[in-house]
Amino acid sequence: MTSPRIQRINQLLDKRQPDLTVCMERVHKAHNLSAVVRTADAVGVHRMHAIWANEDSRLGNATASGSQNWVDVVSHYDVDSAIKTLKAENMQILATHLSDDSVDYRDVDYTKPTAIMLGTEKFGISENAIAQADHCIVIPMVGMVQSLNVSVANALVLYEAQRQRQAAGMYDTPKLAKSERDRVMFEGAHPIFANACHRKGLPYPDINELGEIIASDEWWQKMQMDKSAW
Repeated sequence: MTSPRIQRINQLLDKRQPDLTVCMERVHKAHNLSAVVRTADAVGVHRMHAIWANEDSRLGNATASGSQNWVDVVSHYDVDSAIKTLKAENMQILATHLSDDSVDYRDVDYTKPTAIMLGTEKFGISENAIAQADHCIVIPMVGMVQSLNVSVANALVLYEAQRQRQAAGMYDTPKLAKSERDRVMFEGAHPIFANACHRKGLPYPDINELGEIIASDEWWQKMQMDKSAW
């Protein structure tokens, strides 16, 4: 493992914003979700949420240009469970929805723990999600169209959140818990060993500041053996 690789992962982890997330409701098109994940990674979102339309719409391994390897996507199968999870983390829920009560997306305080909820172009945000949201936000438009592509709308809102958070110095101090940081570092630095750990039920070992694995002889032996031989 080269030092530049470890340095790059550390730089990524230093900027992660665990209290900023995106939740997509009833995802149908994998390429839209992929674009959303890619932007989320770019602005430092650590974990996002998806309420799946069906099993076939799950994010594939070959999408998002590898961004899905750095942004966790938590699956939900109904709105209530997703919002319950977000509110348990004290997130304000912002639904992208045009209504008489909607506010300009730039007038929201994104330095608060925030979950941005996106609907699909086919369905939009559900009434259930709107009812549970803290605010509905809208992107002002003066043309004939009334909505943007969901990934474009997501990018605009997330970069406004990034702008506010940068101005408040929220990217200057690392926020991830050490256990989570160590997990991501190991998976990013040693993906082959990480996959093997999952297959064999082995815990992740420690790694030093150079990215080298620090593990017991027993761990190395189990890594080299079939689990049935333990």
